[in-house]
Amino acid sequence: MTTPDPIRRFVEATNAGDSEAFLDTFTADALLTDWGRSFRGRDGIARWNQTDNIGVQSRLDIVRIALSGDVYHVRIKVAGNGFNGEGDMTFKLDGDRIASLAIA
Repeated sequence: MTTPDPIRRFVEATNAGDSEAFLDTFTADALLTDWGRSFRGRDGIARWNQTDNIGVQSRLDIVRIALSGDVYHVRIKVAGNGFNGEGDMTFKLDGDRIASLAIA
């Protein structure tokens, strides 16, 4: 399956350490949940990005991706100065942006 553009840009911005491009992959009112912690909107997601993503020099690689209804299930390999290993991300898109991202 071809990676949808918003998810591709999410990975590329993370790997480039480009916080502005990373935040631009989300809708203005997007919701990100990370193992029960919730972050809403640009400001909330920016805080998560600093503590759990670009702020800890994360590097992402897509292992596999599948579409079920309107939800993309993505297995991600993460390396950096935070979490290292594989995990699952569930994306819902709104046009060319991410409306919600759940990490488990």
